[in-house]
Amino acid sequence: MTPRGIDAAAVHALGDRVLGPEYKSVPPAAWGRTAREFLAGTPYLDDFATPVLTMERAALDTNLTVMAEWAAAAGVRLAPHGKTTMSPQLWAEQLAAGAWGITLATGWQAQVARSFGVGRILLANALVDPVGLHWLAAELRRDPDFELVSWVDSVPTVERMVHSLPAGARIPVLVELGGPQGRTGARGLDEAMAVAAAVSRSDRLALAGVGGYEGALAHDRTSDAVGAVHRYLDELARLHGALASRYERPAIVTAGGSAFPDLVVERLAGLADEPGAQGVPVTVVLRSGAYLIHDDGFYSGISPLTAPHADRPLRAAMHGWARTVSRPEHGLALLDAGRRDLPFDAGLPVPQRVSGGAEVPPGAYVSALNDQHAFLRLPAGGALPVGSVVRLGLSHPCTAFDKWRLIPVIDDAEAARPRVVDLLHTFF
Repeated sequence: MTPRGIDAAAVHALGDRVLGPEYKSVPPAAWGRTAREFLAGTPYLDDFATPVLTMERAALDTNLTVMAEWAAAAGVRLAPHGKTTMSPQLWAEQLAAGAWGITLATGWQAQVARSFGVGRILLANALVDPVGLHWLAAELRRDPDFELVSWVDSVPTVERMVHSLPAGARIPVLVELGGPQGRTGARGLDEAMAVAAAVSRSDRLALAGVGGYEGALAHDRTSDAVGAVHRYLDELARLHGALASRYERPAIVTAGGSAFPDLVVERLAGLADEPGAQGVPVTVVLRSGAYLIHDDGFYSGISPLTAPHADRPLRAAMHGWARTVSRPEHGLALLDAGRRDLPFDAGLPVPQRVSGGAEVPPGAYVSALNDQHAFLRLPAGGALPVGSVVRLGLSHPCTAFDKWRLIPVIDDAEAARPRVVDLLHTFF
């Protein structure tokens, strides 16, 4: 297996999983059949119950190609954040498109990835859980070709990892640099250098580079926000330069979510052309995760790879579909999708169209979500009969996938009657 591979047979075997009522909104007619058998019957989206979350095949294909080509042209490698989808089928597509590896956030997520044969994992977090560390050490003994690189952001983190790892284990780690009011990460170069020194003193960790996440420091593209991201990335580059002589292996410099990949490239991509001390090669890795799905909310407004900034923009691949179940008063329709079904942390769903091609009344909007209902506000005279199915634009794929164990992939979200062409299994 190549370091960036995945077990194609294990991914293919997902099609042999038997469907049942544990899969939300899958029709009873599919129960007892495998996913592959069900798809062979050419199902349509209206065969499914509502609410339902869908992915669009054409948009996924576009986004996969756009990002792969953009990263290659920018001179960076892509390790998409697998936690966005937790779908091995989509990981396989990303790896086939040239991804360097898969990024994950927890030891358990890494275990899921390994169960599908993912050969190179970037763990964008500190792994201090003894159970996870013992599993990792055993997995590295079992398969010497497997690569997993973890993060460390403090001396106590280093000490805890060293204490928990068994004798003979040696885990490559990146020093994580944080920022003011950010998330994890050493605060400042002095603290980061102390972390690196602790790694160098240990016999169970190997210093492999630096990493961080600029998305925690800004949430728009105002000049102040862009300036904060630039300053952070420049400091990350300085940290890399200060540590270049200490790396024990080809070095990794990694940053980047899906909001500011252009700024990461602007500030860090050139490091790949400047090998560290003693000629140690440097790989600059971008960890964008949401690009494959994109959205009609947060990322559509901030990504540099969306219209009108890109000649070939990313497209929203995900949509929610919800049925009108009540018209209790003028100007209000209750839909059968709520917080248990749709993301809401980065913006509420947006009504886009009514099944059958009808337009949503101008001015209609979702004002709130309950557990199982969406409050759709309609303008005076707005018609939306009980039973109408509304397609909803969504924001933030990371909190959409986790609500669904099985997600139908449709051929065309604009079609009058979309056909279901695949079923994505997720692991949350």
